Amino acid sequence: CSPMKYHFAEMIWHEIRDASRAGRVAVLPVATYEDHSPHLPVDTDVVLCTGICERAVARIPGEAVLVPPVSHGYSPHHMDFHGTLTITWDTFIRYVKDVCCSLAHHGFERILIVNGHGSNASPLDLAARLSILEYDGKILCASVSHWDIHRAKVVGKELRDSDYGGTSHAGEYETSLYLALKAELVEMDEAVDERSPMSPSFRTDLLAGSHPQGSGARLVPYWSQQTGSGVMGDATKATKEKGEKFLAAATEGLVELIRELKNQPILPRRDQH
Repeated sequence: CSPMKYHFAEMIWHEIRDASRAGRVAVLPVATYEDHSPHLPVDTDVVLCTGICERAVARIPGEAVLVPPVSHGYSPHHMDFHGTLTITWDTFIRYVKDVCCSLAHHGFERILIVNGHGSNASPLDLAARLSILEYDGKILCASVSHWDIHRAKVVGKELRDSDYGGTSHAGEYETSLYLALKAELVEMDEAVDERSPMSPSFRTDLLAGSHPQGSGARLVPYWSQQTGSGVMGDATKATKEKGEKFLAAATEGLVELIRELKNQPILPRRDQH
C-alpha cells in the first residue's frame, strides 16, 4: 500500500475530491520575500513557514492536505531594502481569498492559513473572514502566524536567551529556525543585535507579543526608519540546536491546531430577521 498523499499539487483530481469528502483540513502557507538582514536570505519567511507546515501535515496525512504556498505577500514598508517583493494589500487579500474559496468550492470545509510574515497578519485575517462570508458561514477558515502557535510560544519562552525584542524580525527565533532548516545559507559571522528604536507601546517581539510596559498599539513605519541592518532583534543568540527545538515545538503545535480546527463544529446561522 503506497503512503497517503498529502501534497495537494501532487494529487490527482479525484484524490483531491476524496480528501475533501473525508474532511481533511486544507493547510495554506503564506509568506513573502523580503530583506532579512546581512546574514539571512530573502526567502526566510517562505522557508520557515513552509518548513513548519510541511512537517506538521506529514505527521497527519489522513487529516490534512498541504496546499501550494502563496509566497508573495504584503511588504511595501520593506522596499528600501533590496530583494523585497510586495503585493498591493487589496490584490493580496483577494488573491488569498480566491485560493481559499477555490478550496471551498472543491469541498474543503475547514481551511487553515498559516502565516510567515508579520505584516501579512491583518490582510490574512480579512481574507479568512471574507472566505467564510462568501460561503455563507458553511465553511471555517482560520489564520495564524506560526510564532503565535501556543506550543511555539511556550517552548520559545523556555529556550530563548535574548531579552524582550530579541526574537523579532531576523532575530534569535527566525535565525535559529533557518539554521535548523538550511544552515549552509546562513552567514552567522554577519549576525548582529539591533533593536527597535520605538517607544514601548510600539515595540514587538514575535514570541512575547507586545511590550510588558506598553499598550500593544500598532505602528509600522518604513523598515529603514527603524533599523539600519534590517535586523529587529538579537541574531547573535541564534543556534541550530535551539532552531531544531523551536521547529519541533511549532510543528507539534500546528498539528494540535489542525486537529482542533478539524473537530470544530460548523454551527448553524441564526439570522434574527
